[in-house]
Amino acid sequence: MIEKNVITQTGFDALLNWLDGNRETAGEKYEKIRQRLIRIFVGRGCFAAEELADETMNRVILKLPQVIENYCGEPAIYFYSVANYIHREWLRKQNKTKNLPLSETDNLRAKDSEFDDSESNYGCLETCLETLSANQRRLIIEYYRNEKTAKIEHRKKLANEMEISVNALQVKTYRIRTNLQKCVQNCVAGKNL
Repeated sequence: MIEKNVITQTGFDALLNWLDGNRETAGEKYEKIRQRLIRIFVGRGCFAAEELADETMNRVILKLPQVIENYCGEPAIYFYSVANYIHREWLRKQNKTKNLPLSETDNLRAKDSEFDDSESNYGCLETCLETLSANQRRLIIEYYRNEKTAKIEHRKKLANEMEISVNALQVKTYRIRTNLQKCVQNCVAGKNL
């Protein structure tokens, strides 16, 4: 469900302006909406809640030029309606996997377990982490440390240490993670040839 369109800084800035004229307040609203989306997806049994919340945010940013002029009301409500569509897409994708013939399902599981458990994949991740600068490597590792409430508090602490907003921290780590994912995919593809 990864969106092919690239989110630009201009698009992200437009979103923040739509949420609130004050950039700091807009960042706080953004984070509250994102956390609420994660809770919604978790409540609906989605195991990829953070990714679905990010996809929702990205879709809103991409649709914003068409929406901004005619939309009346609280922007958060628009996010929640987009989240409903994202959830339906996710359910359809899950149902397609469940409805595959047994042999195809087994092949998918085998491929998934190969990807998840393969030492070469972890080797690719470590190799790709080494290509990052020391600051980027530390940031991405620290960003994904802990779980649940501890993770949120840790991210706030990281943002404070860097003297940036949590929102800016998310943007920085999103960019690092995107590059890291591409690197790992290329590395894995090269090793599987």
